[in-house]
Amino acid sequence: MGSSVINQRQHVGLQKLSALAGITHSSLGPNKKYKFIQDDTSGESALVCSCFRIFENLELTCAVGQLVYETVQAHQKVYHTGSGCLLFLAGAWSRAALECLQKGISVSHIISAMSEGMDICLDVCRKFSFSTEGLGGTQSESCIATSHGLGLLPSKKPPHLQGATNVHHKTLNTSGQRKLKLSRHFCEAKSENVSTAQPPPQPKHPDIAHIAEGLSHGCMDAMNLVRKASSMQSKTQDTGSSSFDVTKVVTCVLPGLPGESADVVPGCIVLLSADQASVAHHLKEQPLKVALITGDLSDTYCHLGFSRPKGMQHVSDPLALLSSSKEEKWLIKVVMILLNLEVNLILVSGLANEKVIQCCCKHHILVVDKVKASVLEPFANATGAVPVTYPTQLSKHCVGTGVKAVIWRDLSSHERKYCTAVHISTGGNSGLVTVIITSCVQGKLQALEDQFWACAYRLHHALKDKALLPGAGVTEMLCIHHLQTQAEHHVKHSIEKSGDVLKTRTAANHHRGVVLQLMADGLIDYVSTVMVNTGRISKIKARTIVNQQLQDYSGHVGIAAKFSQLFLEEEKEDTVVALSVKSNEAPAVKIYDNLSVKQEVWRKALDVVFLVLQTDAEVITGVAQKSENLMLL
Repeated sequence: MGSSVINQRQHVGLQKLSALAGITHSSLGPNKKYKFIQDDTSGESALVCSCFRIFENLELTCAVGQLVYETVQAHQKVYHTGSGCLLFLAGAWSRAALECLQKGISVSHIISAMSEGMDICLDVCRKFSFSTEGLGGTQSESCIATSHGLGLLPSKKPPHLQGATNVHHKTLNTSGQRKLKLSRHFCEAKSENVSTAQPPPQPKHPDIAHIAEGLSHGCMDAMNLVRKASSMQSKTQDTGSSSFDVTKVVTCVLPGLPGESADVVPGCIVLLSADQASVAHHLKEQPLKVALITGDLSDTYCHLGFSRPKGMQHVSDPLALLSSSKEEKWLIKVVMILLNLEVNLILVSGLANEKVIQCCCKHHILVVDKVKASVLEPFANATGAVPVTYPTQLSKHCVGTGVKAVIWRDLSSHERKYCTAVHISTGGNSGLVTVIITSCVQGKLQALEDQFWACAYRLHHALKDKALLPGAGVTEMLCIHHLQTQAEHHVKHSIEKSGDVLKTRTAANHHRGVVLQLMADGLIDYVSTVMVNTGRISKIKARTIVNQQLQDYSGHVGIAAKFSQLFLEEEKEDTVVALSVKSNEAPAVKIYDNLSVKQEVWRKALDVVFLVLQTDAEVITGVAQKSENLMLL
């Protein structure tokens, strides 16, 4: 007992992880709350409403803090949503691990049991996901497909529903231990979509509007912009309505304008300075010749294969001290190349040197930097331009034609350095769209842009996965039920065992049941916290509703029982009543979650806990020479 207390006291990493996760509680759910983060040194402040932005503005000095931030950053870069859930569950499951240590459960047993718990949750996602094919097409078909696809009715699935997407995750190695492949950046795991043996002869396109509404998660204004962008892409490209290419979407943030001015425009809208805008005025609407640069537009830029350490000089060489003359020679050479090729427009994925921009402006050449690399590709396809790394590589075969630049809106009254919005388009079916983000409150612009990208990637992943999960807590409730069922099975099984020979196995089974129950408690805490964040219910009432639904479901296995969507609670006579559902006609699910995103969030959350748990254990006990289950950085 003494050793377990010492271990629990020294597992500082798990305690820090739990404390850091507590910061994210208010950013969960559809009703996100804004926070001001102020720098005590400079006095500057930031307005944030997502856990990613919260951690971006915090000064994290401890190792766990850096790990958490890198994990969130890597996840946000790929998925743009789910970071709050990731950190909440990492904190909840880190507290579960600490409680296990207090109970004297070994680290290996904790990892083994939690891995089993994760496999249970992933299996729930596989079983209860449903296909987006034809979802929302007609009310009757949608109701049937959704209720059966969720696996919530005991009746057998009809043949036409065998096409529902099933995702298999092989997370066990030969020893039954979950095999972890971790890195400092938690690379995205790939899911294997198993196709149906009897595909429907004429697959139906999913109803984008219906899916988008279910994935809005309280950000309906942002999702409306996503729907417009998706509709605009489908009209300009013959790809049908079953895909949404987020790589061909850019955002343009315009402060000072009311939120109602937000819009979606085909092509690319960029903000330019007064000097650049004057060049655009000069070029008017004439067809332009365009050059595409993949990298920085400066004399010192080298692509990653030839990066040199910065600040190094050969002081013995007198020419090295004349770096300005070297830059001037390079600049003159580049401008001559551009003039000879009659280039009017340069799109740069990196940064452009200010001197280069000014020099090009004098020769009526418009330079636009910080253009998304994914945007250069449709420009290349539409104009025939060939992207190059250095401007000195340009030739007549690399220059594209057919681009137009038009002044879209003059914002000089707002006293900004970049005061003119210019519309750059190819006139073809490039699929490029720009979403205009506006607000009279400048501090909210970052949050509004983040909300748009979260909605955009939810729709993108839903159409890419071709599958969805029931939202508003239903999937979590199903996982809680399965975890608790398995926990009871392990505890009961260990009680039935007797005799000295089976004592070790009995203890292991009992520990496994305890760990699974604690993992379920973490999910209960998550669901109830999101319910509380709706602002209409207390923590006690939330937990009461969750426990009541779990009891009802457990007591009615074998009949048409169903978890209601807990975040759609209605207040009646000062009591919170769960939405009633008729057992014989389950309606279409109103709120959806992404299959791949939720699975990746849960895996990352548990991986962080394991990494911190094992690191703490190594610090306390040392590292054995032969240990096959260690996670290496």
